[in-house]
Amino acid sequence: MNFYSDEKEWQWLFKSAIDWKTIIPLYFPTFPTEEGLNSPEEVIAFLEELLSQTGEWTANAVCNRAKEMDKHHAGHVENGKTIPNEYLNALYRECVELGVFGLSVPKKYGGMALPFAMNLTLFAQISRACLSSCTQIAFFTSIADMLDRFGPAEFKDKYIPQIISGEISGAMCLTEPGAGSDVGAIRTSAILQENGTYRISGTKAFITNGGGGLGYVLARIKGEPEGLEGISMFFVEQDIVGENGEKIQNYKVTKNEDKMGLHGSFTCEIVYENSLGYLVGEKNMGFQYMLHLMNEARLAVALQALGTIEGSLHYAKAYAEERIQFGVPLVELPLYRRNLQDYETERDALRALIVDTISHYDIFQKLDQMQKDGKELSKEDKKLLKDAYLWTRKRTPLVKYYACEAATNLSQRAIQMLGGYGFMEEYSVGRYHRDSFAPLLYEGTSQVQALMALKDIVKYAIKDPSRFFANIFFKHPIGAIINKESETTKRYTTYHYIFKKRFIKLLIKCLKPQMGKIFNPKAWMEMERVNILMAHAETVCQALSYMETLRVLCYHANKDEQRRTLFVRYEKLIAPRLEAIYKDWSMEVE
Repeated sequence: MNFYSDEKEWQWLFKSAIDWKTIIPLYFPTFPTEEGLNSPEEVIAFLEELLSQTGEWTANAVCNRAKEMDKHHAGHVENGKTIPNEYLNALYRECVELGVFGLSVPKKYGGMALPFAMNLTLFAQISRACLSSCTQIAFFTSIADMLDRFGPAEFKDKYIPQIISGEISGAMCLTEPGAGSDVGAIRTSAILQENGTYRISGTKAFITNGGGGLGYVLARIKGEPEGLEGISMFFVEQDIVGENGEKIQNYKVTKNEDKMGLHGSFTCEIVYENSLGYLVGEKNMGFQYMLHLMNEARLAVALQALGTIEGSLHYAKAYAEERIQFGVPLVELPLYRRNLQDYETERDALRALIVDTISHYDIFQKLDQMQKDGKELSKEDKKLLKDAYLWTRKRTPLVKYYACEAATNLSQRAIQMLGGYGFMEEYSVGRYHRDSFAPLLYEGTSQVQALMALKDIVKYAIKDPSRFFANIFFKHPIGAIINKESETTKRYTTYHYIFKKRFIKLLIKCLKPQMGKIFNPKAWMEMERVNILMAHAETVCQALSYMETLRVLCYHANKDEQRRTLFVRYEKLIAPRLEAIYKDWSMEVE
């Protein structure tokens, strides 16, 4: 089995759904490249060959080890440090051999400087085999990126090559026992020293890979304001050298959490007691720096969830093709076949949405890095950066919400497809389902994503109400008919028109602006009314997710007629869901 070369859907999406026309010139401005590649086509073929190698590795070595990772966990805590066991160490060795940790790292540090689409696609492959393994690996690549982008400068050359070689990794140390989603409530403190360093004190909880050796820590400098405005970010090493050359443990891992799933990954409590730290960037900008990581992290989590869906449904389908009931394979029973087709439709549609989002993110990430490195962007590139950021910002909460909710639901369905055997530890579907709850929770719960999505669309609506309202008429489906658009575009336009029309009604019903001031943004923002709207955040997020997915499938269908079947299948799947959401909105009362 190979998770790339045996998967036609992935091959089509990777070659045809990612905007290589824009991305390749950003990474490979001239030909031939240093690697001897002579054209964009050769670049894509090279990237596909890499994905075939990782597809072989994940479908075999990583997948075969998953059960042992689940059974024996990640390792143990000893003397304030995490000690990986033989299974996790084997995973790390293989990553180094394949160059996994350096795929998207700049060449000056020993990396391959490849598009971020490679990293993110690999996350789906690894998660399909073992979600715990992906979680651990992610904190090599993400910390390398954070170091490269935000420093501190004196540690880049020291640690990034060590990350690539698997010697050290790290963690994002944000959550505290009393401050989860409410980041502004953190109590970890930082005190400025005469030499410009800081001393960090506090406790962080639920920190993935907390014993990796490096940490980006959110803390409040003494005397700075409460809330998000007073948060700064610090770089903290676990091992430092004292004044006399002695090795000092700078912070301690006090425990590895015993979780219901994700057993093969370390989830730690970390205690800082007067720990040495270095300010990252400017003070009080910690939350803004965290948001950069959140874009990548939430997209990466969506790919973890997608891998979970792929793994659990593939396992269930393989079982159903062999299991004989009532004289035929399970997969041939009408209800079973109908259910499986619906599950696979959602998987395929969600995968298309995520890959399209990867494309926007990759463009944003590369141009943003070029700008940070001091390159003057052209007028066209600045517009490209702005557009890519807007799409990334819009999609991030949607793909995280939709993929994670679907992973838990569909992995449960996979268990049911196996009947009683699905309840037995001998079969992997139980592990997929247990692990699926972690992506629901970390990097912001589903409810946090829903509130973010609602905030974004309301902000867009009230920023210029007249324009928002005018668009409902401009986007009327009659326009697609007049312009002789494809049948797929006509159908998508109709769905989009109905959604905006129903959403505007919900806005007016909940926020109740004075009709004479309906085009005045201030008339919409009475807090008591906003709270009423917030109760609908999840259904709004669901509807937005379906609409964005349908948008992508429409685009793919117009690009390749063979993709129209998926559009039609998905349309059939979500139509009753949208009607249920609109009915809920219409029943809003005082």
